[in-house]
Amino acid sequence: MICASGLRRTTALLLTAAALAGPSAPGPLAAHPRGASARPAPRPVPPGPPPGAECHTLVRGSHATADCFNGNATPDRVQLHLRCARWWDPAMDTAPVTVGPTRHVTLAQRCWLTVREAWVSHTPG
Repeated sequence: MICASGLRRTTALLLTAAALAGPSAPGPLAAHPRGASARPAPRPVPPGPPPGAECHTLVRGSHATADCFNGNATPDRVQLHLRCARWWDPAMDTAPVTVGPTRHVTLAQRCWLTVREAWVSHTPG
């Protein structure tokens, strides 16, 4: 059972929290001349930068390959990077290759023993 002072305290806390939070829901929509309620116009989404080529990497033991396809209208420069598992095995990078629109390239590189990590970097080309 809630006592009257506890109910007043809870109500006061809720009203204070609501006042601090501000309006959480938009006001009523203006009536449309034909009787239907007006809907706010959707905001246009600004176009982002075009994505680069889509690349899939495959690591098998000491070999890594990346297959890249550029389905965009702009060229993309791709480069395969490897981090080898052993400290004495140097990290390896391929030369950057430009992938033209609707073109496909395969990049390959290897470590002496084992590949720890492989990734492709993109530069607008």
